[in-house]
Formats: sequence, structure tokens, C-alpha cells
Amino acid sequence: MAVEGSLQCCPLAARAMLHVAAAVASNAAAGKAQARGLVVVAFDRSPEVYLDIMLRHGLDSNALSRCVRILDCYSDPLGWKQNIRSEQHQEDSGTPCSTNKDTITIFRSVKDVDKLSCSIIDLGRGFEGEGKTYFSVAVDSISSMLRHASVQSISGLLSNLRSHDQISSIFWLMHSDLHETKFSRAFECLSTMVACVEPEVVDSVYGEERRGDMSFLEHNYSKAKFHVRLKRRNGRVKHLYEELCVEGYDVKFISATSVSIEVNQSLLPKVQFNLELSEKERSDRANVVLPFEHQGKGEPIRIYDGRRSLPEAHQDPNLTTAALLDETEALKSANPKGEIHYLRDSDDERPDSDEDPDDDLDI
Repeated sequence: MAVEGSLQCCPLAARAMLHVAAAVASNAAAGKAQARGLVVVAFDRSPEVYLDIMLRHGLDSNALSRCVRILDCYSDPLGWKQNIRSEQHQEDSGTPCSTNKDTITIFRSVKDVDKLSCSIIDLGRGFEGEGKTYFSVAVDSISSMLRHASVQSISGLLSNLRSHDQISSIFWLMHSDLHETKFSRAFECLSTMVACVEPEVVDSVYGEERRGDMSFLEHNYSKAKFHVRLKRRNGRVKHLYEELCVEGYDVKFISATSVSIEVNQSLLPKVQFNLELSEKERSDRANVVLPFEHQGKGEPIRIYDGRRSLPEAHQDPNLTTAALLDETEALKSANPKGEIHYLRDSDDERPDSDEDPDDDLDI
């Protein structure tokens, strides 16, 4: 799943990402998910932030040490702090907090994407469980990763993690307005679910924020639109629309039907011609006489099936096959238009038979 946010609602997108990570860890600790644990790749914030959020969601220290692993790419992403410590002959503890040795692992070479992939998989394989253990992966910022590596290498990393046989799910956060559209689309193609966090209050005319309005900023920092696009295997796309509300440390999702209607209208393709019909065009279309409606001219419609009906044949004893042939020849000579006349072989033949005419053939 890809969680996309913008600078207009950056804090809410980050809170939604933290909420999803805490929910996955809680389900893994309670045994309600296929994954036995969660590996968090932290680029944008300290590992202690994740531990604090998960503790607030009800996970105790034992559950954290059992089901959560954090790969710390935030504290020393390029290894500069370690180099300074080695030059000053200071002992490097290897972890920022001595009480979380089993939970936090510092990674000091974020430019090496292959090494990063191996570190993520090694941490996931450390979860306890019978048989093959599955785990989930959360990357808190693709935008921060793009400062150190190329789009091709990062997309390859996500693709390899997505196809790994022990990874049950992977989700990441990306600030789409910081990159070109083609880069955002490249990461969207890798995901089966795209969750867009959009600002709640937007100018209805220009689609821009109302500048200078502090109440507007406060509103967008507490509420946002949460638009989810779920891609199914058969190619169909399902849209879900909710409102994201932040109350203190809690994140709530509320169904919003009005939001879904607005987004549906905005999803219409922007073309240079009008797709709607005016009242006059609708009236003209309703008055068009279709080809099958002008027949009969007010009289009962009789469809000629190439023969007289059986009741008519019984009423007229003078009707014979020769008389029918003479009548047909008269119709041919009187009407020069091309027509097809059919004479049945016997009176027992049904006029509209659904039987296959080739049923008697031995093929």
C-alpha cells in the first residue's frame, strides 16, 4: 500500500502512516494477522517515536521486543557520526538506547540499496514462530530515500520486497508534490492500494489554499480527506472515501458520502467538448423515430411468415398449394421490390423453430 501526502497536509499523512504501522503491529502481537511481526524502516523520524506510538496503542514492552524491529536510518544515515567517534576513540554503543537492543538496529549506509534490502530481510527472519514466519515492512518516507538513491533502485527494492515469499505486506509513505508525476506513478504501479491524504478545505475556484487564514490551517491540520483506490486482480478499481480526523494521539476514520460524490465528479476526464446534453438536445433525441417504430402507422402490425396460418386455412376450403403459388406469383408481378417468399412443406411445420437444422447430420 502506498500512502501519499502533500505539504498541505504533511502531518496528517505522517499520522496516518504511524496509525497503520501501530495497527499492523497490534494485530501481529495479538495473532490476528498472517505476519508475526513488523519491520519499520525509519528515515524521517527517530525510532523512539514509533515505540511511543505503539505503546499508546496498547503494546507492552514484551510485545514490542517480540513483534517489532526498527531499522534506524535516521540517526546516522551516512555513518558520519560513527566516523567522528572512531576518530575521537569513543566507544560506539551501536544502538541509540540501551534498553532497546533487540528492537532497534542502526543502518549507516542508506546509499547501498542492496545492503538495505538484506538488512530488512534479516530482521524479518528473526521473528519467532513455527514453520515459515511471515512479516510486514513499513517504509516511513520514500521521499527521504530518493535523496540518497535513484528511482530505479528504490522501485527495484520495493519490487523485490513485494515478491519475497516471507513478506505478507509492505506499505510506504511518499510526499507526491515533492517529485515529478512520473516518479509518483512509478511507485503507484507497484502497489495494489493507494491511499491519498488530501486537504479538507480547498479553494473551490482555483483549487488552492486560502492564504492568510489561520483557521484554515488549523482545520487542515486536524481533518483531511482519505481517498483509497484498491486495484483488484481482475483489473477493476474500487474507490473508498473517508474523513481522517486527529484527536490528540488518536486517529479516526469516518465514512464521508459527500466527499465521495465530489471526488467522483473530479475524476471525469477533462476534455475540450461538452459531454452533457442541453434540454433542446434531449427533446430532439426523444422525438427521433427509430426504424422499428414507424411500422404499422397506427394499425395492428401483422408480420408475414411466408404462409397462411392454420386457422385461416381451415376457414377457407378453396386454399390449396396451387392457389398459394398463384397468389405468390401475383405478388411478385405487382411489386417490383425484392422480397423473399417462403412456402412451407407441410402444415405440421412450426413457424419459429428453435431446433438446429443440422441436428440430423452425423458430424
